[in-house]
Amino acid sequence: MHRHRLFRRAHTAAAVVALAALTAAPADAAAQPDVVTVDFAQHTGPVHGGATGMLYGLSDPGVPGDSLLAGARPRTVAQKAPDGDQHPNGDALVVADGFFAAGGEEIVVYMQDVYSQWPYENLGIDDYLAKVDAMVRKVVRERPGDKDKFVWVPFNEPDGIWYRDWATLKDKFFSDWKAVFERIRSIDPAARIVGPNEANYNPGRVRDFLTWAKDTSCAGDPEGNCLPDIMAWHELARSRLADYRGHYEHYREMERELGIGPLPINIDEYGNRRDMSVPGQMIQWISLFEDTKVDADMAYWTYAGNLDDHAVRTRQANGGWWLLKWYADLTGQTVRATPPRLNVADTVQAVAAIDESARRGTILFGGGADAVRLDVSGLDPEVFGKQVDVVVSKTTWTGYEGDAPKPPVIAAERTAVPAGRLQVDLPGGDVMAAYRVTIVPSSGGAPAPGAPWTVSVEAESATLTSARAFDQDTTVDPQRYATSGKRDVGAMNRADSAVTFPVDVPRDGRYRLGIYQGANKVPGRHALFVDGVLDQTVQYSANLGWTYRGRTDVEIELSAGTHELSLRTSADGATLLPGSDITLDKFDLTETTAADQTAYHADEARLSGGARITRQGKGPAIALGDDARATFFIAAAEDGYYDLKLSYRARNAGDLRVRLDGRKIAGLRATRPGEASSRARVYLPAGISKIDVGGPAGLELRELTTVRARQADTAVHRVEAEQAQRAGTANVITVPATSGSNASAGAYVGNLGNGAGNTLTLFRPNGFGPGDYVLVVHYANADRNTGHPYNTDVISRFLDITETGGTTTRGVFRHNYAWDNFWPQATPLTLTTQKGAIVLGNPKAYGPNTDRLELARLVLETDNKSHG
Repeated sequence: MHRHRLFRRAHTAAAVVALAALTAAPADAAAQPDVVTVDFAQHTGPVHGGATGMLYGLSDPGVPGDSLLAGARPRTVAQKAPDGDQHPNGDALVVADGFFAAGGEEIVVYMQDVYSQWPYENLGIDDYLAKVDAMVRKVVRERPGDKDKFVWVPFNEPDGIWYRDWATLKDKFFSDWKAVFERIRSIDPAARIVGPNEANYNPGRVRDFLTWAKDTSCAGDPEGNCLPDIMAWHELARSRLADYRGHYEHYREMERELGIGPLPINIDEYGNRRDMSVPGQMIQWISLFEDTKVDADMAYWTYAGNLDDHAVRTRQANGGWWLLKWYADLTGQTVRATPPRLNVADTVQAVAAIDESARRGTILFGGGADAVRLDVSGLDPEVFGKQVDVVVSKTTWTGYEGDAPKPPVIAAERTAVPAGRLQVDLPGGDVMAAYRVTIVPSSGGAPAPGAPWTVSVEAESATLTSARAFDQDTTVDPQRYATSGKRDVGAMNRADSAVTFPVDVPRDGRYRLGIYQGANKVPGRHALFVDGVLDQTVQYSANLGWTYRGRTDVEIELSAGTHELSLRTSADGATLLPGSDITLDKFDLTETTAADQTAYHADEARLSGGARITRQGKGPAIALGDDARATFFIAAAEDGYYDLKLSYRARNAGDLRVRLDGRKIAGLRATRPGEASSRARVYLPAGISKIDVGGPAGLELRELTTVRARQADTAVHRVEAEQAQRAGTANVITVPATSGSNASAGAYVGNLGNGAGNTLTLFRPNGFGPGDYVLVVHYANADRNTGHPYNTDVISRFLDITETGGTTTRGVFRHNYAWDNFWPQATPLTLTTQKGAIVLGNPKAYGPNTDRLELARLVLETDNKSHG
């Protein structure tokens, strides 16, 4: 539960920010906290930012959403060979434009993924060389300007595939490596080659390989040898959290002994299923790879295109994504951050950085269950002054398919820092959480916490009726998907099955109940009872499986005091609701009575083009002008209209250059010098949007704020698909009563596409003339391949969206688990005719099932105000 933060003066050498419990206290309340020491005077090198690369993190253009990808900003991704058969999507060439536009730097090409089977079928080196030849030539031909950004992995996990028996196959591997190496270089002499890329760190095999490669001549190599340009291996076990640093040091010592390198390193597969999406797990891996300044790609355990389990639907963020975003925000130099137990799995770990130009220190930490004390030193008064503002934000696990809003500020304090020292105390209890602490010189008004009241209840601790708890121990088996508390509740398959628990709320108001659940590839429903009375039917989306958690949010009104909440498989105690056999993991109850407003401060922006942070007067601000730009990543909880407000001080009048997901927002202007604000009412799809802001010389941007404007949603034109004009095979499908489908009005349109005449037409109403729009299609798509042993080979579907008399835009619709499970997906449209109808189809392949269409103007209104 949320309580106010506390502050007290410590001894004369430091200040202490003590944060009262925001989560459950540790079992031993008297236990000493874990101490993480951070010395901002000990720089350890420029921020590398390579720890959150991704194997098959991308699948198709737009999957995941461009802004979601840009916010996470992986330095590297590993994708399949052009035209490869291993998976149905994830082609390195197909995803390249979106990746590089999002700030990505290097695509690692898994060349053997040209084969269809796993383990790879071995058809002989000649067959493989022909495929190598074709893929390298294609990249050179199609990407002449940036072919250097593609790096080549000749063999993937050769210690398990093709060359397992080192005693008898070592020479064969050397011969094949040389053949592939020379073939790549014969086509592109400047190509960079990655290897040996084994499934484990095998020091004997690596030494043999490097010794041979150093002493062997490979044609086309400028050094005249066969050494890779980038060293790579995999770290794919829980134990590697303890072992990796030893592997790294051993490898670097081996290089010194052999007189080679040091080579860049990419640990191009790391982690387990239980790590992905969990901030408290991911910070442990990030700390390893940032400390050693290597690139590293998260392992591909589930399906392509979801940022390795950090993307919710197509463009929404889960709690783990926010940690990736925080990490991508780090600038400047990393500094010495020492955890209480180095090289011990599942313990608190940390990364810290200082940006002296921004006068900002940042600490990211998490991964332990106990209370934590940050013992901070080295806060140079030339950078931080004698008084600082300390702000602590928290991101925690929200499930794999659970949307997470902007992480709340759980504590904030203004404090003196005698001798450049500071202590920050935080409670334990949330092992799945990670925290960000920012330290900046004091300016403007004192910072304040902004976390709403919230409480969490584990499903297994509730009263269970005709249901039972199951163990999901991810320590024993890290390849299980993450589960809160390592237990969940299932067998919800009888008419009297129920999970019932009490809550005690502080005041009358509106509350959001977040239900962590797993619906096994079908949508479903539960009945929510409050104090024994049916309150509403909860509609669940389908999930990948019972343990691949989503989170479903419902709003309830509660009076102050104690209430009993109960989720039941039946509303009447006799009839099972459709799809009600759903697992339940935990429940979050959060107060939402306050206005739906979110602020993004100057220190949360990414700066480019000469933009800089100033700290004076009314507080931090971003100095803009010329090419200077501030970029914010904002989160919308639901589709609809929002007021986007920019607060600033202008030295001169002039236009604000604002782009929303790359689309210009006109009409925002500083009308005269002085304090001012500009507002645009814009349509935001649920999820992450990217806002770029520039302005006239001398403009100081203080803050960006979003406020939900639900009253404006009446401006959206909505049409049920079955009421739109259909042509060809497109037909209406009525949802049976036995389905748990969320199809609105009980029907949807199927068999759309797979022929030029099989279309759905949306007619534009009066007032929807030329301009920028967003088209939201509520769709279902469960298309997939089924041949891979453990990856779920999902397939995206596409619609060509054509304005009659205008242009065509391609909309992408990722897999969403069931053919009657409808999600909204937004496609930006720029319409050029006065009222040309919008036609949806696909002449070459089937499109998704379609339930509802919504057309919204991108911008409804703008205004500019001067505040003196």
